[in-house]
Amino acid sequence: MNDVVIKAENLGKKYLIGHQAERGGYTALRDVLMQNVRTLWNKTKDLATGKPIIQGDTMEEVWALKDVSFEVRRGEAVGIIGRNGAGKSTLLKILSRITEPTTGRVTIKGRVASLLEVGTGFHPELTGRENIYLNGTILGMTRKEIKRKFDEIVSFAEVEKYLDTPVKRYSSGMYVRLAFAVAAHLEPEILVVDEVLAVGDAQFQKKCLGKMEDVSAREGRTVLFVSHNMGAIRSLCSNGLLLEKGRAQGFGEITSVVSKYLSTGERFSGCVKWTGSNVPGDKYLKLISLSTALLGRQKSNFNDDSEIDIEVEVMASSDLPNAAIGLIITNQDGQPILHSASNLIESSMKIQNGINKIRYTIPAKILIRGQYSVTVGAVEPNLHTYFRLADAISFIVLSSNKEINRYADGVWKGVLNPKLGSWYRLN
Repeated sequence: MNDVVIKAENLGKKYLIGHQAERGGYTALRDVLMQNVRTLWNKTKDLATGKPIIQGDTMEEVWALKDVSFEVRRGEAVGIIGRNGAGKSTLLKILSRITEPTTGRVTIKGRVASLLEVGTGFHPELTGRENIYLNGTILGMTRKEIKRKFDEIVSFAEVEKYLDTPVKRYSSGMYVRLAFAVAAHLEPEILVVDEVLAVGDAQFQKKCLGKMEDVSAREGRTVLFVSHNMGAIRSLCSNGLLLEKGRAQGFGEITSVVSKYLSTGERFSGCVKWTGSNVPGDKYLKLISLSTALLGRQKSNFNDDSEIDIEVEVMASSDLPNAAIGLIITNQDGQPILHSASNLIESSMKIQNGINKIRYTIPAKILIRGQYSVTVGAVEPNLHTYFRLADAISFIVLSSNKEINRYADGVWKGVLNPKLGSWYRLN
């Protein structure tokens, strides 16, 4: 018996985007009128020939997906990971039949329920009760089936009090709770969930992950899950698909796919520099470089008995006495481990006009072995955010103590590795 329920063969999706030509500071009325005439003519020509109408003076082809192939079997939970713009959401839209691929084809066996954004398939003017029946019908359920699951859906979503209120008055969190409850409880063979769950609170996210685990492991249905939370991906999914710039860079066992994702790119070079239009920040403060080092030498691999220096270089256009540069260190499961900021290192430290360098030092014997990422940001507390860059650079901590391999099959538990206690001998 063939258990393959999703088969993608050389999938590709191309979009046309328009670019507006730069013009000088002064534009004559004659030029504006001529430009409007040209735009109208181009739109009329595209409409007559069946081409998509694209705004702009020039067009560019962008491949959101290119030559992506994989197979998913019944009952598998597959995590789809990659950086922003990698093509994850485009792939889910193709699998959900929201959009057609430009090249290739996908074969799907079974009913698909999708939760791709807040309020997918909901009508804002209808009540929560009415939207349950509407959304269930869209998913192909009969009224009898919806009625049988109705109480369970409402209980899971925790919206009993607002069930007869139009959903346009719901908060984004309530929207997500109800939308997920409908999609998960109406027994689709394939459940497709984008990172929309990030909108919900922590307790509900945990509840949703538990439900998806039940759907996959206990009920034998297939789950496709997109998330930037590597902890959730690793705990829920057995296999993973890694996308990078629209292409598949890996498909297989989830741990190896996540490790490949975390170890790719210049983030592991020991130093990342930004120039030109790619510089994060605004006209007041820009991020120039971020590096990890040991005793002044840039590197990305450290022993757990070594100090780790993280140096941030920023360029300020003027004195910014209230600005603070902050770091968050997260482990390979996406858990924040350490947090520091320049104003906590020394209260007299101020960002001044020109280039400023801030060095943070992680003491030895603090981080347990594993992969870590650094998120860097600059803010004026409660007033302004200059920049924030998640997972801007990464590094690896290795164990210097071979005795660790005698415990727990070499997997050390916890998130920190400080030296605790002392050894005493009693006579």
